Amino acid sequence: MFKASTKSQYGLRAMVYLGSVFEEKRVHSLKKISEKENISFDYLEKIISKLEKAGLILAKKGAGGGYCLASQPSKISVGEIIKAIEGTFAPVRCVAREKKERLPCPRKKVCKSFAVWQKIQDVLNSTLDSITLADLLKSKL
Repeated sequence: MFKASTKSQYGLRAMVYLGSVFEEKRVHSLKKISEKENISFDYLEKIISKLEKAGLILAKKGAGGGYCLASQPSKISVGEIIKAIEGTFAPVRCVAREKKERLPCPRKKVCKSFAVWQKIQDVLNSTLDSITLADLLKSKL
């Protein structure tokens, strides 16, 4: 079975939540996001850290601190979110986008299934990159 990790699922949910409150122009605490999305605080903290490092969310430290999107929901793709959390999202490692994630395959030139995996990878990335947070908020898929 090919499936997204819980990190990706929870990260996307947290980003959708932050997108839904984007117009409020204020930060939301990790505790609030955790409670609203029913995600373990400690697990969400690790996910949010990756999203912040990727520049998708901004953090305000200290009392009254929290998180908000770094840009408008229409400017953030699902592909960016998944990449920030997972590093890569590929059906098999020999077709991963990022060189450091890709495993060299000695059978690549003779592999009859490589083209199938490459096509799946291309369609997957194209789809993930074409969907924005704004699309999810509007349920426009």
